Amino acid sequence: MRVRVEGDSMRPSLRPGDWLLVRRGARVHPGDLVVARLPGDPAQLIVKRAQWHGADGWWLESDNQRATGRRDSWDFGPVDDIVGRVVLRYWPLLRRAR
Repeated sequence: MRVRVEGDSMRPSLRPGDWLLVRRGARVHPGDLVVARLPGDPAQLIVKRAQWHGADGWWLESDNQRATGRRDSWDFGPVDDIVGRVVLRYWPLLRRAR
């Protein structure tokens, strides 16, 4: 599946407007970027970094903890509804340094 990044919570790894290829149902390991359903609003997808797996699911964190509107497991706890693992960022092809 394809996912478009919105917001700054995953900077510097990902930026708003980046497009990602996500492998549904792929095995997840600590450190992987994943797409999950937002707890409390399963229609909304979130892109986060998987930190560790516990009895209640994956602990997911933003790379940029200071981002405005950032929401991750520090806010809603472990997540058990992982959609898939990010395989690659395919757009934009090149990124200019900022």
